[in-house]
Amino acid sequence: MDYSRKISERQWNLPDKGELESRREETYIDDIIQKDHIQRKLLEHLNGIQTVFDGGAGCGRFSILLAKQGCHVTHFDISQPMIDKAKELAKAEGVSDRMTFVKGALEELHQYADRSFDLVMSFDAPISYTFPNQNQVIGNLVRMARKRVMFSVSSRLGSLPYLCNPVQKTQFILDEHCGDPFVQWSVRNREKMIQDFRFDRQHAEQVLAEGLLGGQQEIEEYEAGHAPWCITYTFMPDELERILRGFGVENIQLSGPGAYGRTIPREILVKLMSDPKQKKDFLDFCYRFDSNPYVCGMGKDNLVAVGNLS
Repeated sequence: MDYSRKISERQWNLPDKGELESRREETYIDDIIQKDHIQRKLLEHLNGIQTVFDGGAGCGRFSILLAKQGCHVTHFDISQPMIDKAKELAKAEGVSDRMTFVKGALEELHQYADRSFDLVMSFDAPISYTFPNQNQVIGNLVRMARKRVMFSVSSRLGSLPYLCNPVQKTQFILDEHCGDPFVQWSVRNREKMIQDFRFDRQHAEQVLAEGLLGGQQEIEEYEAGHAPWCITYTFMPDELERILRGFGVENIQLSGPGAYGRTIPREILVKLMSDPKQKKDFLDFCYRFDSNPYVCGMGKDNLVAVGNLS
């Protein structure tokens, strides 16, 4: 087993992951924007879809959504705490009978035959956490699809601004007084992060050229018994499109959720989220803007792809 797999397993199996991940849309505005965008894409592309594989399904944000639409969904994830939370939420929504829960890693999909599912999807970038096997994982996910694939992966152009903005997540905190531990840490340490920041051009150039966030430092932290963030491969838009075409995917649409929202100050975002009419209008416009192929690479951190199989 390579380090990417081991680090991902430890990170996503932390005991509080299920509860924390299930509340992200109550905590972060960028999650509201991104998940609203993906939900709209899904609901627009459900024609002819009855069976679904959700790889890296987490707490069921989208697998439960599709089960509520009448689909039969295989909910596949590396994290037992998140599967447990998804089962709880699925039961509350009355869709447990339309869902199959499987614990596993995206690097091991051999048990699924070719064209097993009408739709194969994977959101919030679990594909990017499988480095150096990300292309093979994409190939296997496409192999399993009969009609359509929908993926989101980490965006290289969208992620690079993080390297010059250590406090970027604070822009999207919905309530600074909520009980989320990372929110409280971010608020307490904001000024220190700004004071300590130094731009590392060499690192930025390396990420731009190679696409890799993380590596030896994460390996050392893992070996010391900690749970570092996953080693992450970030994709360029043309690269992702080329890979998908190479595996036979057609009619590919790319989008970048968060491209519009990342330009707006937190004070305005919070105001928009607190007014139902403005929130709806804002999310409607974000979806139109972020679906424009000219901005797909500058989505906040994810690059979304939709494509068909013939």
